[in-house]
Amino acid sequence: MLKAGIIGIGSMGRGHLNNYIKFMAENKGIELVAICDVDEAKFQNYKADFNIRGLADGEFDFSKFHCYTDVDEMLKNEKELDMVSIIVPTYLHCEISCKCLEAGINVFCEKPMALNVEQCQKMIDTAEKTGKRLMIGQCLRFWPEYEYLKDCVDSGRFGKVLCAYFYRGGATPAWSYKDWYHKKELGGGAIFDQHIHDVDMVAHLFGLPEKVSSSGVIYYEGCNYDAVSTNYFYPDGMVINSQNDWTQATGFGACYRVGFEKATLVYDAEGLKLADATGRNGKIDPSFSTSYKKVDLEQYSAYEKEILYFADCIRRGKPIDFNTPYDSMATIKLVCAEVESCSKNGEAVKVK
Repeated sequence: MLKAGIIGIGSMGRGHLNNYIKFMAENKGIELVAICDVDEAKFQNYKADFNIRGLADGEFDFSKFHCYTDVDEMLKNEKELDMVSIIVPTYLHCEISCKCLEAGINVFCEKPMALNVEQCQKMIDTAEKTGKRLMIGQCLRFWPEYEYLKDCVDSGRFGKVLCAYFYRGGATPAWSYKDWYHKKELGGGAIFDQHIHDVDMVAHLFGLPEKVSSSGVIYYEGCNYDAVSTNYFYPDGMVINSQNDWTQATGFGACYRVGFEKATLVYDAEGLKLADATGRNGKIDPSFSTSYKKVDLEQYSAYEKEILYFADCIRRGKPIDFNTPYDSMATIKLVCAEVESCSKNGEAVKVK
């Protein structure tokens, strides 16, 4: 039985708490024993606001767990923790992850990994020095519709990718502790916190581009780029773009459209749809016609799947060989290039 802890039970942290409670009810071999949050009010069953319906819902009996308001105190007292989920403001990811790793605990840290590549490298170095596992919560890699897309790209069943577009956006998050989301030095703004999902997916699908050209808008004073559009340049000329916006007046939404040589794959509010053109005789075939058809996939929670994968690696003594911390550091490298390009009014910036 793996013993687990949670550090940070804001909105996303409540989602992790829900998952651990479910794991215990389903005998998944994980026991949540300790929770830490600097805000003691979080242990009073407050209503958690969040942009993903259902993830942070629920009433909790916190008397079942050892509750702390100080990370150092938790680490001092909890000597048998095998793993910990860290869901705190981004500027604290490096510091708290390293503390936990040095205490001999395997670390699952929410995205984004950190606010710069140097912090990412420190986290990786600490994990390697201590012999403990480090994994970042880039959940799209475990999402059914994105797993299907990855398989289509890797298998080549529809030929090469010609173009791809990714979008993610929603209403401005207003639920962060002391409004840290809207402070550049604490959360990095939408370009780090929300856009990071699609940036990671671009890197996951196609590898790092040679350069990027980004335009962005800082809507909230003191924040980073709150809306951004990026073009990614690859040697083979693929047309790849992603956009993000958390200034929408409506709720959260995400989509992608990927054009292959022999098909087009679309994911939006209606689900996953495929227009299969493998029966076409050539690039121009007047006799050929097709339409979008729904792709039915097994549905499961990516948030649960990523934690169960992490726990399985610990239990079996395996390294993290999928969604590695090096992958997550590369994604931060890519976002930093986008920020630089935004600051230069869209000038192309090499990804170093």
